[in-house]
Amino acid sequence: MRTDSLLAGLNEPQRQAVATNSGPLLVLAGAGTGKTRVVTYRIARLIRRGVAADRILAVTFTNKAAAEMVERVTQLIGKRDVQPEISTFHSLCVRVLRRHITKIGYPAKFAIYDRGDQESMAARVLREISIPTAQMKPGDLLYFISSWKMRGIRPDKAASHAQTDKEHLAAAAYRRYQHALKAAGAVDFDDLLLCTEQLFIESPEARRSEAQRFDHILIDEYQDTNGSQYRIIKGLAVAHRNLCVVGDDDQSIYGWRGAEVEHILRFNVDWPDAKVVRLEDNYRSTAEIIAIANRLIRYNRVRHDKSLIAARAGGEKPKILQFPTETDEAEQTVADIVRRLAREDCEPNDFAILFRTNEQPRLFESELRRANVPYVLIGGMSFFDRKEVRDILSYLRMLVTPEDEPSLLRIINTPPRGISQKAVQAMVDEAVKRGCPVWEVLPHASRLPDCSSRSAEGVQELMRLVGTFRKRLEEKSFADGLMELLREIRYEEDIRRRLKDDPEGQQARWNTVEELVNALAEYESRAKKPSLTGFLDDILLAGRDQDRDKDKQLGRNAVALMTMHSAKGLEFPQVYMVGMEEGLLPHHRSVAVEGDAIDEERRLCYVGLTRAEERLTLSLALTRRKWGKPRPTDPSRFLFEIAGQADNPHAKPEPQSSARWQPSAKKKQPAAKKQRPAGKPKRKKKSAGRRSQRQS
Repeated sequence: MRTDSLLAGLNEPQRQAVATNSGPLLVLAGAGTGKTRVVTYRIARLIRRGVAADRILAVTFTNKAAAEMVERVTQLIGKRDVQPEISTFHSLCVRVLRRHITKIGYPAKFAIYDRGDQESMAARVLREISIPTAQMKPGDLLYFISSWKMRGIRPDKAASHAQTDKEHLAAAAYRRYQHALKAAGAVDFDDLLLCTEQLFIESPEARRSEAQRFDHILIDEYQDTNGSQYRIIKGLAVAHRNLCVVGDDDQSIYGWRGAEVEHILRFNVDWPDAKVVRLEDNYRSTAEIIAIANRLIRYNRVRHDKSLIAARAGGEKPKILQFPTETDEAEQTVADIVRRLAREDCEPNDFAILFRTNEQPRLFESELRRANVPYVLIGGMSFFDRKEVRDILSYLRMLVTPEDEPSLLRIINTPPRGISQKAVQAMVDEAVKRGCPVWEVLPHASRLPDCSSRSAEGVQELMRLVGTFRKRLEEKSFADGLMELLREIRYEEDIRRRLKDDPEGQQARWNTVEELVNALAEYESRAKKPSLTGFLDDILLAGRDQDRDKDKQLGRNAVALMTMHSAKGLEFPQVYMVGMEEGLLPHHRSVAVEGDAIDEERRLCYVGLTRAEERLTLSLALTRRKWGKPRPTDPSRFLFEIAGQADNPHAKPEPQSSARWQPSAKKKQPAAKKQRPAGKPKRKKKSAGRRSQRQS
């Protein structure tokens, strides 16, 4: 195959992006314009033109996106002994820190704490500095700490950013929390970025070593980078300058978790010689949908100049419907879905109902149940949050790092081995007094006044168990060793005891355990140098990737209910955006501050609009209950912008003035069943993969 044959199936802007071989490159990739196609073809072309595969680094934000990229690159270049490094930001940082973290004072075998571990540590810190739970809960403290870390604010600077009394308390606890993490030889998820940034600042040698590993760097979803990610990228690329970033400032919707849209807006300021390529041909939505999306997003004050161009002509005009109450909105939305399922060639999973807040779907769930329409509410408990998974991962972490205090406290009496809560508290207090990990207190537990002989025996049994299986897992496969451990602690019997009146629940819980053992075996089979540390890193990163559970939910043939944030990256033939009211979209918090916050809410609305392929309906309720009483609402300002009435956003809506604004005060009679034109084949049912962003 000729080198340039890769360019044959691309449009002109895509070809420009793929064929640019060196120097800084900004690819502005609008919704549905083939972003991943460009990234993967660019990697393949670099390799075919002689760049060593392992000298290419591609970074994205989710495990799902990274896996898709790996698969598509492999299809283009074939399986090779040497592959490009394709990963998420956090996976990249884990690898960097595993090589160099000792340079900033952490142990080489550091643990990575998940949310449960963090809450345990936060609770301990609040207890040590005598802040009562009524004043601040562990979750509140972690919210403040994560917010500061995402903005690159370290403990010594947090107090200067605190504004309320609660934030000042959190700032004091933040310093103690970070010290406790380091003393335990652990980092939390946000630290992966912060510690890598710190490493690059404090050890230029480590930064140069990491930068010299690659000649080309590609960054996906660049508009979602936070300050630490931005500085890490710059540190890796500054020498060779072969940096390609792909993204869309119009889809930057994660400012609340630290993303800074300014990074993509000022790219050609940071890299003055950068080439800019705009991908504007949208292959997802009809021309009518694209028209209102373009009209809306132009109201944002600061953005790269671009407009989507629909590759699909025509289409049904989007509708704006208004209902007397939120109950009417839910009833009529579901009734419309029912009518379409009855008379059109469509399936439940062709439909999505998008909303701004997590409180909105209740009425829609009730109506879908009443109509017997299958649905799935995207969200719910992650596999990695289940008790059994957290228990077993805590055992594995103990085998790697016995000093891991949250893991120790989780499994110290799980399953029960006779260690009382009073004895556990006595050991924790002794560890605080000595300034050492709880694990170092365990050998002396029998000397503590509140530790009974039975508790002391249980402690000795736990220590023996950890010592035995640390050695045993060095001698046999991890999966086999884990199965032996589960038998030794009689974990299945414990499940049966806890759920003695629920046989189905017992089986479901044990199936969860089996799935985790399978994951460990699968990791061993694919890893070049398998280790428990490597497996725990993989699991931690996967557990933070919400796409895993989202994909399972979307695999069902059911109507999807989800927030607009969750919908990013997905597409559906028919979309309903509900609750289009001031205070919901834009959200009342953003309305209060205006400025950049309103711009981000508008981008969120734009993301919602561009999820629709064929049919789009926007709706609002003229009254909505607040504390049990109906209150009048104001239509979202975005409706006026979409409908071309934004010159006077406070005017009463006039539905007749726009063909795209169709009132529905009266229930319409069902239309006659639509006949399929002769010779037109029935549309095939689509798989869950149909909803991933189209790339061509």
